[in-house]
Amino acid sequence: MYIIKKYSYDQAKKLNVIIQPSNKKNKKIDIFNKDGQYITSIGNLFYDDYPTYLQIDKKLAEDRRRLYKIRHEKDRKIKYSKGWFSDKILW
Repeated sequence: MYIIKKYSYDQAKKLNVIIQPSNKKNKKIDIFNKDGQYITSIGNLFYDDYPTYLQIDKKLAEDRRRLYKIRHEKDRKIKYSKGWFSDKILW
C-alpha cells in the first residue's frame, strides 16, 4: 500500500478533491470529489513520484519531474483526466 505524502494532500486540497490510498491493484491514490463520489485512480505502485523522490534528493526530484512532464506532455493537459490528476497531485 502506498503512503500518501503531505505534498500530495496539499495539491489535492488546491484542486478541491479528496484523496485516499487506493484499494485498486497497482494504483497509489483514489480521488473523490467533495461529495465523496469516486473520480479516478492514479499512480502506478511500481514507479516513484515527485514527493517520493523529494525524500531522497531535491535535485533528483526536480530532474525526474522535468522528465515526467516531457514524457506525458499530451495527457497531462486534458483537464480532469487521469494524466491531469497525476500531474497535479503526484508531480
